[in-house]
Amino acid sequence: MAEITRVEDFLKENNYKREIIRFKEDTSTSELAAQALGTDVARIAKSIVFKNKSEDFFMVVAAGNVKINNKAIKELTGSKAKMANADEVLSVTGYSPGGVCPFALATDLPVYLDESLQAYDLVYAAAGTSNAVLPISYGELLDITGGIGCRVTSEG
Repeated sequence: MAEITRVEDFLKENNYKREIIRFKEDTSTSELAAQALGTDVARIAKSIVFKNKSEDFFMVVAAGNVKINNKAIKELTGSKAKMANADEVLSVTGYSPGGVCPFALATDLPVYLDESLQAYDLVYAAAGTSNAVLPISYGELLDITGGIGCRVTSEG
């Protein structure tokens, strides 16, 4: 639960008034999180860590109902990239897959926020564990992550 505390502390230190929602059930995938919340999977903000050919890591945060377009990733970052493995994700974010919060990261990671997150006033991002989420707006995500808005997804 130290991960949730890290997220809560970060929110307090940065004057964000959002409250983490905790569940007894697993919310480690977009589908499970949407089911637990009783909402559409498009309202789930999935955080995916990638590694490029130079071994540099970056994060893409996108709506739960879209697919990441590899060609768009290459155009955005200038390099082909693949998804990081579970150990790499934990090492660079401080969170295990299924609970990756897009901020309060263990390392200084570039964060790209896909425009698909703008479809709703609020989306739900993982809050550090596989059974906690945080309601947050796209604008707040841009601000709190220092992220860059982009379009790297396609429907489906």
